[in-house]
Amino acid sequence: MTADPPPIDWTEDGRPRSSLYGDAYFGADDGLAESRAVFLEGCGLPGAWAGRQSFTVAELGFGTGLNILALLDLWRREGPQGGRLHLFSVEAHLMPREAAARALSTWPELATLAAPLLAQWPGKRRGFHRIDLPESRASLDLALMEVGEALSLWDGPADAWFLDGFAPALNPDMWRDEVLQAVAARSAPGARAATFTVAGQVRRGLAAAGFEVRRAPGHGRKRERLEAVLPGEAGAPGPAGPTAVIGAGIAGAAARRALLALGVEVVQFEAEAPGAGASGNPAGLVTPRLDAGLGPVARLAAQAFLRALDAYSAIPGAVISRGVLQLAASERDPDRFDRIAGSDLFPEGALRRLDPAEASQLLGEPTHRAGLDQPDALSLDPRQVLARWCDADLRGRVERLEAVEGGWRLTTAGGETQTFRTVILAAGAGLDRLWPKAPILPVRGQASWIAAPDPGTTRAAGWGGYIAPMAGGFLFGATFQRGETSTDLSEEDHRANLENLARVRPELAAALTGTSIDGRARIRATTRDHLPLAGAVPEAPGLLVLGGLGSRGLTWAPLLGEHVAALVAGAPSPLPGDLAALVDPARRSAA
Repeated sequence: MTADPPPIDWTEDGRPRSSLYGDAYFGADDGLAESRAVFLEGCGLPGAWAGRQSFTVAELGFGTGLNILALLDLWRREGPQGGRLHLFSVEAHLMPREAAARALSTWPELATLAAPLLAQWPGKRRGFHRIDLPESRASLDLALMEVGEALSLWDGPADAWFLDGFAPALNPDMWRDEVLQAVAARSAPGARAATFTVAGQVRRGLAAAGFEVRRAPGHGRKRERLEAVLPGEAGAPGPAGPTAVIGAGIAGAAARRALLALGVEVVQFEAEAPGAGASGNPAGLVTPRLDAGLGPVARLAAQAFLRALDAYSAIPGAVISRGVLQLAASERDPDRFDRIAGSDLFPEGALRRLDPAEASQLLGEPTHRAGLDQPDALSLDPRQVLARWCDADLRGRVERLEAVEGGWRLTTAGGETQTFRTVILAAGAGLDRLWPKAPILPVRGQASWIAAPDPGTTRAAGWGGYIAPMAGGFLFGATFQRGETSTDLSEEDHRANLENLARVRPELAAALTGTSIDGRARIRATTRDHLPLAGAVPEAPGLLVLGGLGSRGLTWAPLLGEHVAALVAGAPSPLPGDLAALVDPARRSAA
Protein backbone atom coordinates (compact mmCIF):
# COMPACT_ATOMS: atom_id res chain seq x y z
CA MET A 1 0.00 0.00 0.00
CA THR A 2 1.05 3.60 -0.58
CA ALA A 3 2.14 5.39 2.57
CA ASP A 4 0.29 8.54 3.59
CA PRO A 5 2.31 11.73 4.08
CA PRO A 6 3.51 12.24 7.65
CA PRO A 7 1.39 14.48 9.87
CA ILE A 8 3.10 17.88 10.05
CA ASP A 9 2.34 20.95 12.07
CA TRP A 10 4.31 24.15 12.49
CA THR A 11 5.99 25.73 15.46
CA GLU A 12 5.30 29.34 16.38
CA ASP A 13 8.57 30.41 14.73
CA GLY A 14 7.65 28.67 11.45
CA ARG A 15 9.57 25.41 11.67
CA PRO A 16 7.99 22.14 10.44
CA ARG A 17 7.31 19.69 13.22
CA SER A 18 6.54 15.97 12.92
CA SER A 19 3.40 15.04 14.81
CA LEU A 20 4.43 11.42 14.38
CA TYR A 21 7.67 11.83 16.35
CA GLY A 22 6.85 14.97 18.33
CA ASP A 23 9.97 16.81 17.22
CA ALA A 24 10.92 19.66 14.87
CA TYR A 25 12.86 18.93 11.69
CA PHE A 26 15.61 21.36 12.67
CA GLY A 27 16.59 23.48 15.67
CA ALA A 28 15.42 26.94 16.62
CA ASP A 29 18.90 28.48 16.22
CA ASP A 30 18.94 28.75 12.40
CA GLY A 31 18.55 25.33 10.78
CA LEU A 32 20.97 26.11 7.95
CA ALA A 33 23.72 27.16 10.33
CA GLU A 34 23.00 24.01 12.34
CA SER A 35 23.37 21.82 9.23
CA ARG A 36 26.66 23.45 8.38
CA ALA A 37 28.05 23.13 11.89
CA VAL A 38 26.80 19.64 12.75
CA PHE A 39 27.08 17.82 9.43
CA LEU A 40 29.41 19.68 7.08
CA GLU A 41 31.96 20.60 9.71
CA GLY A 42 31.36 17.31 11.54
CA CYS A 43 32.33 15.36 8.41
CA GLY A 44 35.39 17.52 7.77
CA LEU A 45 34.04 19.15 4.63
CA PRO A 46 35.30 20.50 2.36
CA GLY A 47 38.72 19.15 3.37
CA ALA A 48 37.59 15.52 3.14
CA TRP A 49 37.05 15.72 -0.62
CA ALA A 50 40.35 17.44 -1.39
CA GLY A 51 42.03 15.72 -4.32
CA ARG A 52 38.92 13.65 -5.08
CA GLN A 53 36.96 13.71 -8.33
CA SER A 54 34.15 11.60 -6.90
CA PHE A 55 32.67 11.84 -3.42
CA THR A 56 29.68 10.07 -1.86
CA VAL A 57 27.61 11.34 1.04
CA ALA A 58 24.83 9.26 2.61
CA GLU A 59 22.15 10.47 4.98
CA LEU A 60 19.67 8.89 7.34
CA GLY A 61 16.70 11.23 7.64
CA PHE A 62 16.09 13.35 4.51
CA GLY A 63 13.44 15.57 6.13
CA THR A 64 13.11 18.88 4.31
CA GLY A 65 16.27 18.29 2.25
CA LEU A 66 18.04 21.10 4.11
CA ASN A 67 21.22 19.13 4.83
CA ILE A 68 21.50 18.16 1.18
CA LEU A 69 21.07 21.77 0.07
CA ALA A 70 23.68 22.97 2.56
CA LEU A 71 26.05 20.37 1.14
CA LEU A 72 25.29 21.35 -2.47
CA ASP A 73 25.91 24.99 -1.58
CA LEU A 74 29.33 24.09 -0.22
CA TRP A 75 30.06 21.82 -3.20
CA ARG A 76 29.29 24.54 -5.74
CA ARG A 77 31.59 26.94 -3.92
CA GLU A 78 34.44 24.64 -2.90
CA GLY A 79 34.01 21.34 -4.73
CA PRO A 80 36.84 20.10 -6.99
CA GLN A 81 36.80 21.30 -10.57
CA GLY A 82 34.90 18.75 -12.66
CA GLY A 83 34.16 16.60 -9.61
CA ARG A 84 30.99 14.57 -9.12
CA LEU A 85 28.96 14.39 -5.91
CA HIS A 86 26.86 11.30 -5.20
CA LEU A 87 24.10 11.61 -2.61
CA PHE A 88 22.03 8.91 -0.96
CA SER A 89 19.32 9.65 1.58
CA VAL A 90 16.72 7.59 3.41
CA GLU A 91 13.27 8.80 4.40
CA ALA A 92 10.43 6.62 5.66
CA HIS A 93 7.89 9.47 5.81
CA LEU A 94 8.44 12.01 3.03
CA MET A 95 6.73 15.32 3.68
CA PRO A 96 4.63 16.91 0.90
CA ARG A 97 6.46 19.11 -1.57
CA GLU A 98 4.47 22.15 -0.44
CA ALA A 99 5.58 21.71 3.17
CA ALA A 100 9.22 21.36 2.14
CA ALA A 101 9.00 24.46 -0.05
CA ARG A 102 7.52 26.43 2.85
CA ALA A 103 10.26 25.29 5.22
CA LEU A 104 13.10 25.97 2.78
CA SER A 105 11.80 29.43 1.86
CA THR A 106 13.38 30.62 5.12
CA TRP A 107 16.75 30.63 3.30
CA PRO A 108 16.42 32.52 0.00
CA GLU A 109 20.17 32.07 -0.56
CA LEU A 110 19.38 28.38 -1.26
CA ALA A 111 16.54 29.08 -3.70
CA THR A 112 18.44 28.26 -6.89
CA LEU A 113 19.56 24.94 -5.38
CA ALA A 114 16.15 24.15 -3.91
CA ALA A 115 14.23 24.72 -7.16
CA PRO A 116 15.43 21.61 -9.07
CA LEU A 117 15.08 19.47 -5.95
CA LEU A 118 11.51 20.61 -5.36
CA ALA A 119 10.71 20.24 -9.08
CA GLN A 120 11.65 16.55 -8.89
CA TRP A 121 10.18 15.92 -5.42
CA PRO A 122 8.94 12.33 -5.46
CA GLY A 123 5.34 11.39 -4.91
CA LYS A 124 4.15 8.59 -2.67
CA ARG A 125 5.80 5.75 -4.62
CA ARG A 126 8.01 3.69 -2.34
CA GLY A 127 11.46 2.62 -3.45
CA PHE A 128 14.55 4.31 -4.89
CA HIS A 129 14.16 7.63 -6.74
CA ARG A 130 17.03 9.18 -8.69
CA ILE A 131 17.00 12.97 -8.79
CA ASP A 132 19.36 14.62 -11.26
CA LEU A 133 21.04 17.84 -10.21
CA PRO A 134 23.29 18.51 -13.22
CA GLU A 135 23.92 22.17 -12.47
CA SER A 136 25.38 21.06 -9.14
CA ARG A 137 27.33 18.18 -10.73
CA ALA A 138 25.43 15.85 -8.44
CA SER A 139 22.74 13.21 -8.28
CA LEU A 140 20.57 12.12 -5.37
CA ASP A 141 19.20 8.63 -4.81
CA LEU A 142 16.34 9.04 -2.36
CA ALA A 143 15.16 5.78 -0.74
CA LEU A 144 11.58 6.09 0.48
CA MET A 145 11.38 3.16 2.88
CA GLU A 146 12.38 2.03 6.34
CA VAL A 147 16.03 2.57 7.17
CA GLY A 148 16.97 -1.09 7.64
CA GLU A 149 15.51 -2.09 4.29
CA ALA A 150 17.11 0.88 2.52
CA LEU A 151 20.59 0.10 3.83
CA SER A 152 20.25 -3.57 2.94
CA LEU A 153 19.51 -2.58 -0.68
CA TRP A 154 22.08 0.19 -1.21
CA ASP A 155 25.56 -0.77 -2.38
CA GLY A 156 27.49 2.32 -1.18
CA PRO A 157 30.19 2.95 -0.18
CA ALA A 158 29.84 6.35 1.49
CA ASP A 159 32.70 8.73 2.23
CA ALA A 160 30.60 10.66 4.75
CA TRP A 161 27.37 10.10 6.71
CA PHE A 162 24.81 12.59 7.97
CA LEU A 163 23.00 10.73 10.77
CA ASP A 164 19.97 12.98 11.13
CA GLY A 165 17.05 10.95 12.35
CA PHE A 166 14.82 12.35 15.07
CA ALA A 167 16.24 12.03 18.58
CA PRO A 168 16.93 8.45 19.75
CA ALA A 169 14.36 8.74 22.54
CA LEU A 170 11.67 9.62 19.98
CA ASN A 171 12.78 7.48 17.01
CA PRO A 172 14.72 4.53 18.43
CA ASP A 173 14.47 2.42 15.25
CA MET A 174 16.76 4.83 13.39
CA TRP A 175 19.53 4.33 15.95
CA ARG A 176 19.47 0.55 16.44
CA ASP A 177 22.80 -1.24 16.61
CA GLU A 178 21.90 -3.14 13.42
CA VAL A 179 21.42 0.15 11.57
CA LEU A 180 24.79 1.50 12.73
CA GLN A 181 26.44 -1.78 11.76
CA ALA A 182 24.92 -1.40 8.28
CA VAL A 183 26.24 2.17 8.11
CA ALA A 184 29.77 0.89 8.79
CA ALA A 185 29.38 -1.91 6.25
CA ARG A 186 28.49 0.62 3.55
CA SER A 187 31.32 3.01 4.36
CA ALA A 188 34.59 3.53 2.52
CA PRO A 189 37.83 3.35 4.51
CA GLY A 190 38.31 6.66 6.30
CA ALA A 191 34.60 7.53 6.12
CA ARG A 192 33.38 10.15 8.57
CA ALA A 193 29.98 10.36 10.27
CA ALA A 194 28.34 13.24 12.09
CA THR A 195 25.23 13.60 14.22
CA PHE A 196 23.61 16.07 16.61
CA THR A 197 23.01 13.46 19.31
CA VAL A 198 25.48 12.39 21.97
CA ALA A 199 23.21 9.73 23.44
CA GLY A 200 25.12 6.87 25.03
CA GLN A 201 23.48 4.19 22.88
CA VAL A 202 24.58 6.03 19.73
CA ARG A 203 28.16 6.44 20.94
CA ARG A 204 28.35 2.78 21.93
CA GLY A 205 26.65 1.62 18.71
CA LEU A 206 29.04 3.55 16.47
CA ALA A 207 32.05 2.32 18.44
CA ALA A 208 30.83 -1.28 18.25
CA ALA A 209 30.44 -0.86 14.48
CA GLY A 210 34.11 0.09 14.22
CA PHE A 211 34.03 3.90 14.28
CA GLU A 212 36.31 6.01 16.40
CA VAL A 213 33.92 8.39 18.18
CA ARG A 214 34.49 11.74 19.83
CA ARG A 215 32.38 14.56 21.22
CA ALA A 216 32.66 18.01 19.64
CA PRO A 217 31.24 21.43 20.55
CA GLY A 218 27.55 21.66 19.66
CA HIS A 219 25.58 24.35 17.88
CA GLY A 220 23.33 26.93 19.45
CA ARG A 221 21.65 25.59 22.55
CA LYS A 222 23.13 22.13 22.01
CA ARG A 223 26.31 21.82 24.05
CA GLU A 224 27.80 18.81 22.21
CA ARG A 225 27.55 16.75 19.06
CA LEU A 226 29.29 13.60 17.79
CA GLU A 227 31.92 13.03 15.14
CA ALA A 228 33.05 9.55 14.11
CA VAL A 229 35.73 8.20 11.77
CA LEU A 230 36.11 4.72 10.34
CA PRO A 231 39.78 3.66 10.34
CA GLY A 232 41.46 3.39 6.98
CA GLU A 233 42.68 5.59 4.16
CA ALA A 234 40.25 7.04 1.66
CA GLY A 235 40.79 5.94 -1.91
CA ALA A 236 39.95 7.41 -5.29
CA PRO A 237 37.70 4.88 -7.07
CA GLY A 238 37.14 4.80 -10.80
CA PRO A 239 38.67 3.37 -13.96
CA ALA A 240 42.12 4.31 -15.19
CA GLY A 241 41.83 5.65 -18.72
CA PRO A 242 38.82 5.58 -21.02
CA THR A 243 36.12 2.91 -21.19
CA ALA A 244 35.17 1.34 -24.51
CA VAL A 245 31.49 1.03 -25.40
CA ILE A 246 30.81 -1.36 -28.28
CA GLY A 247 27.50 -0.52 -29.95
CA ALA A 248 25.61 2.64 -30.85
CA GLY A 249 22.03 1.52 -30.42
CA ILE A 250 19.97 2.61 -27.44
CA ALA A 251 22.00 0.40 -25.07
CA GLY A 252 25.38 1.79 -26.14
CA ALA A 253 24.00 5.33 -26.22
CA ALA A 254 22.59 5.04 -22.70
CA ALA A 255 25.82 3.56 -21.37
CA ARG A 256 27.89 6.36 -22.90
CA ARG A 257 25.55 9.04 -21.54
CA ALA A 258 25.78 7.61 -18.03
CA LEU A 259 29.57 7.22 -18.13
CA LEU A 260 30.08 10.80 -19.24
CA ALA A 261 27.81 12.00 -16.44
CA LEU A 262 30.16 10.26 -14.00
CA GLY A 263 33.22 11.90 -15.53
CA VAL A 264 34.44 8.74 -17.31
CA GLU A 265 36.06 9.18 -20.72
CA VAL A 266 34.41 7.02 -23.40
CA VAL A 267 35.47 5.65 -26.77
CA GLN A 268 32.47 4.28 -28.69
CA PHE A 269 32.59 1.66 -31.45
CA GLU A 270 29.89 0.83 -33.98
CA ALA A 271 29.91 -1.51 -36.97
CA GLU A 272 27.56 0.63 -39.10
CA ALA A 273 25.83 3.76 -37.78
CA PRO A 274 23.80 4.79 -34.72
CA GLY A 275 20.52 2.92 -34.75
CA ALA A 276 21.57 0.54 -37.51
CA GLY A 277 20.14 -2.29 -35.42
CA ALA A 278 16.84 -2.55 -33.58
CA SER A 279 16.95 1.03 -32.22
CA GLY A 280 16.63 2.87 -35.54
CA ASN A 281 12.88 2.96 -36.21
CA PRO A 282 11.24 6.39 -36.66
CA ALA A 283 9.08 5.81 -33.56
CA GLY A 284 8.85 3.53 -30.55
CA LEU A 285 6.87 3.34 -27.34
CA VAL A 286 8.21 3.93 -23.85
CA THR A 287 5.87 1.92 -21.63
CA PRO A 288 6.36 -0.20 -18.51
CA ARG A 289 6.22 -3.95 -18.40
CA LEU A 290 2.97 -4.60 -16.53
CA ASP A 291 3.57 -7.31 -13.94
CA ALA A 292 0.59 -8.01 -11.71
CA GLY A 293 2.79 -10.00 -9.31
CA LEU A 294 3.85 -6.63 -7.86
CA GLY A 295 7.15 -8.15 -6.76
CA PRO A 296 10.77 -7.28 -7.60
CA VAL A 297 10.31 -7.64 -11.37
CA ALA A 298 7.37 -5.25 -11.25
CA ARG A 299 9.38 -2.78 -9.16
CA LEU A 300 12.29 -2.96 -11.59
CA ALA A 301 9.99 -2.32 -14.55
CA ALA A 302 8.33 0.64 -12.84
CA GLN A 303 11.64 2.24 -11.83
CA ALA A 304 13.04 1.80 -15.36
CA PHE A 305 9.94 3.35 -16.92
CA LEU A 306 9.97 6.39 -14.65
CA ARG A 307 13.70 6.91 -15.17
CA ALA A 308 13.24 6.71 -18.95
CA LEU A 309 10.55 9.41 -18.83
CA ASP A 310 12.94 11.76 -17.04
CA ALA A 311 15.82 11.04 -19.40
CA TYR A 312 13.95 11.42 -22.69
CA SER A 313 11.95 14.45 -21.62
CA ALA A 314 15.22 16.38 -21.43
CA ILE A 315 15.99 15.84 -25.15
CA PRO A 316 14.48 18.46 -27.48
CA GLY A 317 12.47 16.88 -30.30
CA ALA A 318 12.68 13.33 -28.96
CA VAL A 319 9.14 13.06 -27.56
CA ILE A 320 6.57 12.73 -30.36
CA SER A 321 3.53 12.44 -28.10
CA ARG A 322 2.52 11.59 -24.54
CA GLY A 323 -0.08 9.07 -23.51
CA VAL A 324 -0.34 5.38 -24.40
CA LEU A 325 -3.48 3.28 -24.09
CA GLN A 326 -2.92 -0.36 -23.14
CA LEU A 327 -5.85 -2.51 -24.26
CA ALA A 328 -6.82 -5.81 -22.70
CA ALA A 329 -5.57 -8.78 -24.72
CA SER A 330 -7.19 -11.49 -22.58
CA GLU A 331 -10.07 -11.96 -20.16
CA ARG A 332 -7.64 -11.74 -17.23
CA ASP A 333 -6.23 -8.37 -18.22
CA PRO A 334 -8.90 -6.13 -16.63
CA ASP A 335 -8.19 -7.70 -13.23
CA ARG A 336 -4.45 -7.32 -13.86
CA PHE A 337 -4.97 -3.67 -14.74
CA ASP A 338 -6.91 -3.09 -11.52
CA ARG A 339 -4.23 -4.73 -9.43
CA ILE A 340 -1.37 -2.77 -11.00
CA ALA A 341 -3.21 0.59 -11.03
CA GLY A 342 -4.09 0.13 -7.35
CA SER A 343 -0.51 -0.62 -6.29
CA ASP A 344 2.23 1.73 -5.08
CA LEU A 345 4.52 0.89 -8.01
CA PHE A 346 3.76 4.11 -9.85
CA PRO A 347 3.06 7.71 -8.82
CA GLU A 348 -0.51 8.68 -8.22
CA GLY A 349 -2.31 9.25 -11.55
CA ALA A 350 0.30 7.45 -13.65
CA LEU A 351 -2.13 4.61 -14.47
CA ARG A 352 -5.89 4.83 -14.88
CA ARG A 353 -8.21 1.87 -15.44
CA LEU A 354 -10.74 2.41 -18.25
CA ASP A 355 -13.95 0.62 -19.17
CA PRO A 356 -14.56 -0.13 -22.89
CA ALA A 357 -16.51 3.11 -23.43
CA GLU A 358 -13.69 5.20 -21.98
CA ALA A 359 -11.11 3.21 -23.93
CA SER A 360 -13.07 3.77 -27.15
CA GLN A 361 -13.05 7.51 -26.62
CA LEU A 362 -9.27 7.57 -26.25
CA LEU A 363 -8.62 5.07 -29.03
CA GLY A 364 -10.65 6.91 -31.64
CA GLU A 365 -12.74 3.86 -32.61
CA PRO A 366 -15.25 1.68 -30.76
CA THR A 367 -13.71 -1.20 -28.82
CA HIS A 368 -15.08 -3.88 -26.53
CA ARG A 369 -11.77 -4.05 -24.67
CA ALA A 370 -11.05 -2.59 -21.26
CA GLY A 371 -8.02 -0.36 -21.10
CA LEU A 372 -5.27 1.04 -18.93
CA ASP A 373 -4.46 4.66 -19.67
CA GLN A 374 -0.80 5.62 -19.21
CA PRO A 375 -0.87 9.40 -19.64
CA ASP A 376 2.89 9.85 -19.09
CA ALA A 377 4.05 7.07 -21.43
CA LEU A 378 5.75 8.20 -24.62
CA SER A 379 5.86 7.79 -28.32
CA LEU A 380 9.52 8.52 -28.94
CA ASP A 381 11.77 9.24 -31.90
CA PRO A 382 14.81 7.07 -31.04
CA ARG A 383 16.90 8.74 -33.71
CA GLN A 384 16.81 12.02 -31.81
CA VAL A 385 18.02 10.20 -28.68
CA LEU A 386 20.88 8.51 -30.50
CA ALA A 387 21.93 11.78 -32.12
CA ARG A 388 22.20 13.36 -28.66
CA TRP A 389 23.72 10.47 -26.71
CA CYS A 390 26.09 8.80 -29.19
CA ASP A 391 29.62 9.93 -30.01
CA ALA A 392 29.85 12.02 -33.17
CA ASP A 393 33.22 10.39 -33.85
CA LEU A 394 32.43 6.67 -33.74
CA ARG A 395 35.18 4.10 -34.18
CA GLY A 396 34.50 1.21 -36.54
CA ARG A 397 33.47 -2.40 -36.19
CA VAL A 398 35.26 -4.43 -33.51
CA GLU A 399 36.40 -7.68 -35.10
CA ARG A 400 38.15 -9.21 -32.12
CA LEU A 401 38.11 -8.85 -28.35
CA GLU A 402 40.96 -10.40 -26.35
CA ALA A 403 41.75 -10.47 -22.66
CA VAL A 404 45.26 -9.15 -22.07
CA GLU A 405 47.23 -8.04 -19.05
CA GLY A 406 45.63 -4.85 -17.75
CA GLY A 407 42.38 -5.14 -19.65
CA TRP A 408 40.98 -5.93 -23.09
CA ARG A 409 42.47 -5.48 -26.54
CA LEU A 410 40.07 -4.47 -29.29
CA THR A 411 40.92 -4.98 -32.94
CA THR A 412 38.83 -3.10 -35.51
CA ALA A 413 38.00 -4.11 -39.06
CA GLY A 414 40.82 -1.84 -40.23
CA GLY A 415 43.35 -3.76 -38.15
CA GLU A 416 43.83 -1.06 -35.52
CA THR A 417 44.23 -2.20 -31.93
CA GLN A 418 43.62 -0.44 -28.63
CA THR A 419 43.62 -1.72 -25.06
CA PHE A 420 41.06 -0.66 -22.46
CA ARG A 421 40.84 -1.50 -18.79
CA THR A 422 37.05 -1.70 -19.01
CA VAL A 423 34.76 -2.54 -21.93
CA ILE A 424 30.95 -2.46 -22.12
CA LEU A 425 29.35 -4.79 -24.66
CA ALA A 426 26.19 -3.15 -26.02
CA ALA A 427 26.07 -4.76 -29.44
CA GLY A 428 22.43 -5.89 -29.40
CA ALA A 429 21.81 -8.99 -31.47
CA GLY A 430 25.53 -9.11 -32.31
CA LEU A 431 26.48 -9.58 -28.68
CA ASP A 432 27.34 -13.25 -29.01
CA ARG A 433 29.92 -12.51 -31.71
CA LEU A 434 32.14 -10.89 -29.05
CA TRP A 435 30.87 -12.89 -26.07
CA PRO A 436 30.18 -16.40 -27.43
CA LYS A 437 28.49 -17.50 -24.18
CA ALA A 438 26.05 -14.59 -24.21
CA PRO A 439 22.65 -16.01 -23.12
CA ILE A 440 20.63 -14.18 -25.77
CA LEU A 441 18.04 -15.37 -28.26
CA PRO A 442 17.36 -13.65 -31.62
CA VAL A 443 13.86 -12.40 -32.40
CA ARG A 444 13.07 -10.83 -35.78
CA GLY A 445 10.75 -7.85 -35.70
CA GLN A 446 9.33 -6.01 -38.70
CA ALA A 447 7.61 -2.68 -38.13
CA SER A 448 5.36 -1.07 -40.74
CA TRP A 449 4.58 2.59 -41.20
CA ILE A 450 2.50 4.95 -43.23
CA ALA A 451 3.74 8.37 -44.28
CA ALA A 452 0.67 10.59 -44.53
CA PRO A 453 0.08 14.30 -43.91
CA ASP A 454 -3.20 13.53 -42.13
CA PRO A 455 -3.02 10.04 -40.62
CA GLY A 456 -6.20 10.52 -38.62
CA THR A 457 -6.51 9.77 -34.94
CA THR A 458 -3.37 7.87 -33.99
CA ARG A 459 -3.42 7.71 -30.23
CA ALA A 460 -0.51 5.48 -29.23
CA ALA A 461 -1.82 2.13 -28.08
CA GLY A 462 -0.68 -1.39 -27.31
CA TRP A 463 -2.55 -4.70 -27.26
CA GLY A 464 0.07 -7.30 -28.15
CA GLY A 465 0.71 -5.23 -31.24
CA TYR A 466 1.09 -1.48 -31.05
CA ILE A 467 0.55 1.76 -32.94
CA ALA A 468 2.71 4.84 -32.45
CA PRO A 469 2.44 8.30 -34.03
CA MET A 470 5.51 9.50 -35.87
CA ALA A 471 6.42 12.59 -37.82
CA GLY A 472 4.05 12.72 -40.79
CA GLY A 473 2.33 9.41 -40.15
CA PHE A 474 2.25 6.46 -37.81
CA LEU A 475 4.04 3.20 -37.20
CA PHE A 476 2.43 -0.13 -36.32
CA GLY A 477 3.49 -3.70 -35.75
CA ALA A 478 5.64 -5.38 -34.97
CA THR A 479 6.17 -9.01 -35.82
CA PHE A 480 7.79 -11.26 -33.22
CA GLN A 481 9.56 -14.18 -34.90
CA ARG A 482 11.76 -16.20 -32.57
CA GLY A 483 14.93 -17.59 -34.07
CA GLU A 484 14.58 -15.66 -37.34
CA THR A 485 17.60 -13.55 -38.34
CA SER A 486 16.71 -12.21 -41.80
CA THR A 487 16.37 -8.42 -42.07
CA ASP A 488 14.82 -8.40 -45.55
CA LEU A 489 11.46 -6.60 -45.72
CA SER A 490 8.55 -8.98 -46.16
CA GLU A 491 5.18 -8.13 -47.72
CA GLU A 492 3.75 -11.03 -45.78
CA ASP A 493 4.85 -9.38 -42.54
CA HIS A 494 3.32 -6.08 -43.63
CA ARG A 495 0.02 -7.92 -44.13
CA ALA A 496 0.39 -9.56 -40.71
CA ASN A 497 0.95 -6.16 -39.11
CA LEU A 498 -2.08 -4.74 -40.93
CA GLU A 499 -4.24 -7.66 -39.77
CA ASN A 500 -3.05 -7.12 -36.21
CA LEU A 501 -3.89 -3.41 -36.45
CA ALA A 502 -7.38 -4.30 -37.71
CA ARG A 503 -8.09 -6.17 -34.46
CA VAL A 504 -8.29 -2.89 -32.55
CA ARG A 505 -8.45 -0.17 -35.25
CA PRO A 506 -10.55 -1.79 -38.03
CA GLU A 507 -11.66 1.53 -39.52
CA LEU A 508 -8.12 2.84 -39.71
CA ALA A 509 -6.83 -0.44 -41.14
CA ALA A 510 -9.54 -0.46 -43.80
CA ALA A 511 -8.63 3.10 -44.81
CA LEU A 512 -5.09 1.91 -45.58
CA THR A 513 -6.19 -0.35 -48.42
CA GLY A 514 -4.05 0.40 -51.43
CA THR A 515 -1.76 2.71 -49.46
CA SER A 516 1.98 2.28 -49.80
CA ILE A 517 3.43 0.77 -46.63
CA ASP A 518 7.07 1.21 -45.74
CA GLY A 519 8.92 -0.49 -42.93
CA ARG A 520 12.02 -1.97 -41.44
CA ALA A 521 13.06 -5.38 -40.11
CA ARG A 522 15.75 -5.88 -37.49
CA ILE A 523 16.79 -8.45 -34.90
CA ARG A 524 16.10 -7.95 -31.23
CA ALA A 525 18.07 -9.78 -28.56
CA THR A 526 16.13 -11.26 -25.67
CA THR A 527 16.82 -13.72 -22.85
CA ARG A 528 15.08 -16.84 -21.58
CA ASP A 529 13.67 -15.07 -18.54
CA HIS A 530 12.83 -11.92 -20.57
CA LEU A 531 14.95 -9.71 -18.33
CA PRO A 532 17.94 -7.69 -19.56
CA LEU A 533 21.62 -8.33 -18.96
CA ALA A 534 23.23 -5.42 -17.12
CA GLY A 535 26.45 -5.89 -15.20
CA ALA A 536 29.75 -7.74 -15.15
CA VAL A 537 30.32 -10.59 -17.59
CA PRO A 538 31.02 -13.74 -15.54
CA GLU A 539 34.68 -14.73 -15.23
CA ALA A 540 35.84 -11.76 -17.33
CA PRO A 541 37.20 -8.95 -15.11
CA GLY A 542 36.76 -5.54 -16.69
CA LEU A 543 34.17 -6.74 -19.21
CA LEU A 544 30.57 -5.62 -18.73
CA VAL A 545 27.39 -5.98 -20.73
CA LEU A 546 24.20 -4.06 -21.38
CA GLY A 547 22.02 -6.15 -23.63
CA GLY A 548 19.15 -8.56 -23.99
CA LEU A 549 16.74 -5.63 -23.83
CA GLY A 550 14.15 -7.33 -26.04
CA SER A 551 11.19 -5.29 -27.24
CA ARG A 552 11.41 -2.71 -24.43
CA GLY A 553 14.90 -1.42 -25.05
CA LEU A 554 13.78 2.21 -24.98
CA THR A 555 12.32 1.71 -21.52
CA TRP A 556 15.13 -0.35 -19.98
CA ALA A 557 18.18 1.45 -21.36
CA PRO A 558 18.47 4.73 -19.37
CA LEU A 559 18.28 3.18 -15.88
CA LEU A 560 20.37 0.13 -16.71
CA GLY A 561 22.92 2.27 -18.51
CA GLU A 562 23.35 4.20 -15.26
CA HIS A 563 23.67 0.96 -13.32
CA VAL A 564 26.43 -0.40 -15.57
CA ALA A 565 28.21 2.95 -15.61
CA ALA A 566 28.17 3.03 -11.80
CA LEU A 567 29.85 -0.38 -11.73
CA VAL A 568 32.58 0.93 -14.04
CA ALA A 569 33.15 4.12 -12.06
CA GLY A 570 32.87 2.62 -8.59
CA ALA A 571 29.89 4.92 -7.94
CA PRO A 572 26.61 4.10 -6.19
CA SER A 573 24.08 2.42 -8.47
CA PRO A 574 20.55 3.78 -8.78
CA LEU A 575 19.32 0.18 -8.53
CA PRO A 576 18.50 -1.40 -5.17
CA GLY A 577 20.49 -4.58 -4.61
CA ASP A 578 17.59 -6.97 -5.10
CA LEU A 579 16.73 -5.40 -8.46
CA ALA A 580 20.37 -5.37 -9.57
CA ALA A 581 20.40 -9.13 -8.95
CA LEU A 582 17.52 -9.57 -11.40
CA VAL A 583 19.63 -8.24 -14.30
CA ASP A 584 22.99 -9.66 -13.21
CA PRO A 585 24.44 -11.50 -16.23
CA ALA A 586 25.58 -14.28 -13.86
CA ARG A 587 22.02 -15.11 -12.72
CA ARG A 588 20.99 -18.70 -13.35
CA SER A 589 17.65 -17.81 -14.95
CA ALA A 590 19.40 -16.10 -17.89
CA ALA A 591 21.39 -19.16 -18.90
